[in-house]
Amino acid sequence: MSDVPDVVRSLFTWDARGQVYRAPGRAYREISEVLRAHAAPYRDEAAAFQKLDLTFGRDVTPYPHQTEALTAWKRAGRQGVIVLPTGAGKTLVAQLAMRDTPRSTLICVPTLDLLHQWYAGLLAAFPDASVGLLGGGSHDETPVLVSTYDSAAIHAERLADRYGLIVFDEAHHLPSDFTRAIAEMSLAPYRLGLTATPARSDGREADLDTLIGSVVYRRRPEDLRGGALADYREVQILVRLSPAERQQYDELIAFRNRFLFKMSIQLGSLDGWQQFLRSSGTPDGRRAMLAHRQAKSLAYGTDGKLRVLEEILANHAGERTLIFTDDNATVYRVSREFLIPSITHQTPVKERHAVLERFRSGAYQVLVTSRVLNEGVDVPEASVAVILSGTATEREQTQRLGRILRRARGKKATLYEVVTEGTSEERVSQQRRGQWTPGSQAGPVWESVNAPD
Repeated sequence: MSDVPDVVRSLFTWDARGQVYRAPGRAYREISEVLRAHAAPYRDEAAAFQKLDLTFGRDVTPYPHQTEALTAWKRAGRQGVIVLPTGAGKTLVAQLAMRDTPRSTLICVPTLDLLHQWYAGLLAAFPDASVGLLGGGSHDETPVLVSTYDSAAIHAERLADRYGLIVFDEAHHLPSDFTRAIAEMSLAPYRLGLTATPARSDGREADLDTLIGSVVYRRRPEDLRGGALADYREVQILVRLSPAERQQYDELIAFRNRFLFKMSIQLGSLDGWQQFLRSSGTPDGRRAMLAHRQAKSLAYGTDGKLRVLEEILANHAGERTLIFTDDNATVYRVSREFLIPSITHQTPVKERHAVLERFRSGAYQVLVTSRVLNEGVDVPEASVAVILSGTATEREQTQRLGRILRRARGKKATLYEVVTEGTSEERVSQQRRGQWTPGSQAGPVWESVNAPD
């Protein structure tokens, strides 16, 4: 290593067992560029990338924002993350990047639904390309390979030298302890991340700078509304607990809070929540956790919300509508009381596929679900979304809005958020709305004892 530039030497560590110097796969590009810049003699026996000839099988006219995103990525050295809302055509941006960076390509996706969507899209875009699948029972070895994150992580070492370009769809999944190995082991000099919201609850989105590259282009739904995306509005409706519900809610929260104060636990942070979870192993902790969950169920499942939902459905009769909740119990209650088909993580794959196909065709006008449709499902026909409950993450708000933003002639999308006033759900709503407040409309306050029948 004596004749190697210092900046390259710093990327290697000595492996005493193998008696060799080693560097992570992701350092391949930097090492190669420095050696070339210093005219240092070296022989590359690591990379096995293939050159491709990718030609679109149809005429493609990208939107201005897609062209801008592609240009920004190229200027950044073909490394980096592009942040676009759901429905804004992230897949086409990736296909354009593949066409302009004709190297063997690995595409990583988080779900089997997305695996099949990407596969079908690539076959249509590049009919002459050899496209394969890794995951869901498939183990292809092709120059263009679509894989789930889990499968790519399992085979990370075998895939490391084969692909010159990696596309990470829903790139916020990458920094986890298990899946990050895909990017760390890979030699791919060209990397593209796609996401609507890079932020993670654990703050590890900063790792994307190292694993893929920094954010090179960003657009929000309001930037594209009425153009590449359907025009839309957001309406928040506050629902009040009935007097009996309010009394029960306050008693449960007071019981929980006495325990938290006694144990010096503050729930405003991830660490505080973890302390609460650990404490639930004790008898007092279990009772406090039960009180917490019962209070949450009251806020999320008050009868007033269902009365509001009934009016929303009446006002949008004939429009394709998605109803989102945070828990399966509410999904099944809505499904039972309104005779609406449902999808949860418990729904068998074939049944889920059949329900979605009937929704897309119009046989079903309304569908209720929990979190399983937050990402990875394309339902361009939907124009109304109703959030009955959810988490505090802005990503969830972005994803659920994105389900109704696919452009169609004359389409006007509406996102309703039904929130129980004076409960912790209001804070959760404020957190997930974050930057969404401008342009939103504050709706009426409904009282569950006085709401119309």
